[in-house]
Amino acid sequence: MFSKFHVIILCLIANLYVCTTYGQVLEWTEIENGIWKASVGDPEDISLLKAVDVRPKEDALSKLPLANFPFEKDKIKTKVIDGKTYLQFPLSREEQIYGLGLNFKTVHQRGRIMQLHVDHYGGRDDGRTHAPVPFYVSSKGYGVLIDAARYITVYAGTGVRVDADDKPVLHDRNTDRQWQAQPYSDAVEILVPAKGTDVYIYGGSTPMEAVQRYNLFNGGGYIPPKWGLGFTQRVPTLYSQYDIIKEAKEFEDHDFPLDFIGVEPGWHSMSYPCTFEWDKTRFPDPKKFNNELLDQGIRTNLWLNPYVSPIGSLYPKLKGLSASHTVWNGIVPDLMLQETRDIFKAHFVENHLNIGVSGYKIDEVDGYDFWVWPDVATFPSGYSGEQMRQVYGLLIQDMTAKWFKERNQRTYGLVRASNAGASSLPYVIYNDYYSHKDFITALVNSSFIGVLWTPEVRASKTAEEWLRRMQSVCFSPMAMLNAWADGTKPWSFPEVEAAVRDVANLRMQLLPYIYTTFSQYHFEGLPPFRAMNLVDGFSYDQKVAEGELDSTDNPYKVAIKSEIKDQYMMGDNILVAPMFEGEKERKVILPKGKWFDFYDGKLVGENEVITVAPGLEKIPLFVRDGGIVPMRPIQRQAPRKGEKVDLIIRHYGIKDGEFTLYDDDGLSFDFEKGQYSKVGIQVKRDKKGNLRGTIGSPKKGKPYGYNKKVIWEFKTK
Repeated sequence: MFSKFHVIILCLIANLYVCTTYGQVLEWTEIENGIWKASVGDPEDISLLKAVDVRPKEDALSKLPLANFPFEKDKIKTKVIDGKTYLQFPLSREEQIYGLGLNFKTVHQRGRIMQLHVDHYGGRDDGRTHAPVPFYVSSKGYGVLIDAARYITVYAGTGVRVDADDKPVLHDRNTDRQWQAQPYSDAVEILVPAKGTDVYIYGGSTPMEAVQRYNLFNGGGYIPPKWGLGFTQRVPTLYSQYDIIKEAKEFEDHDFPLDFIGVEPGWHSMSYPCTFEWDKTRFPDPKKFNNELLDQGIRTNLWLNPYVSPIGSLYPKLKGLSASHTVWNGIVPDLMLQETRDIFKAHFVENHLNIGVSGYKIDEVDGYDFWVWPDVATFPSGYSGEQMRQVYGLLIQDMTAKWFKERNQRTYGLVRASNAGASSLPYVIYNDYYSHKDFITALVNSSFIGVLWTPEVRASKTAEEWLRRMQSVCFSPMAMLNAWADGTKPWSFPEVEAAVRDVANLRMQLLPYIYTTFSQYHFEGLPPFRAMNLVDGFSYDQKVAEGELDSTDNPYKVAIKSEIKDQYMMGDNILVAPMFEGEKERKVILPKGKWFDFYDGKLVGENEVITVAPGLEKIPLFVRDGGIVPMRPIQRQAPRKGEKVDLIIRHYGIKDGEFTLYDDDGLSFDFEKGQYSKVGIQVKRDKKGNLRGTIGSPKKGKPYGYNKKVIWEFKTK
């Protein structure tokens, strides 16, 4: 017989790491208000959060309500066997869970099995996606993050353990129609193919509070430069600098908004793989090109993928600092090495940033498996191909973002791969998939996992589809037309040109509101575009607790049983309900309180499901009772530094309202040093019962881009 001592020694020799934590209560440390961390086994020295060099916003976290640890600690079970980590978290019967990556078809994740794996999205929500964030949010108001740079498998309430606390009911399939192929499961179980991992739990009383903690722990959300929230057009691949200047003039001639232009692969002297050097035929004078556009208030954003061409000047400098395998015959620089990052920085700053380039579109850092490096690839830093696959998008976002921040210059760009910890990074995810409805589901899901997503417009078969897509993208983090393949323009369908211009102009008018909404992302952790399940009074668990599920006239019965994936909130006050081609009407689920039509101020409903038929020219928008929406007059571009514009303040409904208008210089990071304004807006009824609005004044010396003239609009019918 072996003694206990001998068993332990044999396990160590076999490198099994058996039962190091199994059966024991993990040591949870509250590292911030309402955030707990525990280490299981032996965590690796590379992780998702370590790949992004950000610090928690401690002051903002301290202002959130106190939170209790959401589980009985002995109900969280862990073990490490054969170099793999097994995690188990309890689920109650009434819980729904959200998150677990940028999913395009599903919002409810309970009952699904997913392998969280950075990849080009393939049309299935199986965990392989552009941002496979291993973070889930419960309807009970807590979140769980597994901080491992590995392909993580999640059994989200699917497996039934023999020793389950809440066992499913036994049914006889021969005679019982209640029999199910997938019985009820009371746990989320997670497999991490590593000998350990760090686990974070984010407490809260609502799902939104858990999401706030997650975002604030990751540095707070990013505030784009004001020009980044304007309209952008990405031009065809082989456009020259002269073609692009001409295109900018066409936007002016059509009186269409334009704040930055995306320059596609043709700016490189070679692409796929890339040289990162200007093609001298198409761009003989890139400095003049950038300055000419900047003089018109237009920024440039350069497309790239990170794979270095053998004919580029960077190749000999980076060859010894790159992976064992190539992508499209280009070397894959090891971004975990500071020397690699320094070489990239020197080249990009000299050849791009110093001549006025304002940002990047980072392509092809996601997959497919047969495009990017294989998992058998090795990197000079010693990290595996799998680990690098999971963090590469984060590393390149972090690297490029720092180049701009060191210049005290905000940027805003696009990326194809991201992961946990990305909230404070200046990038919006995009892809080659093109389902309009699924794009909106992705926008809903992005709010659970601390990333931004754009339902970009590329092409359409009909004018109706074109307009509907344009309407959606104008109510997203980046209003973008991507014409790299076919050269489409906003006015490509003349019959809807006026309606397309109207919604783009509305986007520009709403910049004060949208900019303030992004400031909430930064200072409070509130996603700028929000799933309905994050809205107060709209969570599954609240409805169960309030006993409303049995009510025959309860509108939430539909919402709880089915996924809400085709409507969302933009900020605190505006509900967006996109229309899709072929639809003449649609249902909208209204949260608690009265809601009013954005356009004419009519009451549309209260705590109910409504049907709307807005016509082709308008995207359905609704504002909550007492909602205040600050706007500005129509202008083609975001305001330049120091420019002041008039302020239009709309109030909806019959209730008093309050709003805090945020502003800063729109370009720099000086707001992080306190250089910003927060101005209070109030609407109250006077002694005669009439609504009256008041607005405060900015503090002296703080940036504030609005004139003293304020136009009040009371939209109540």
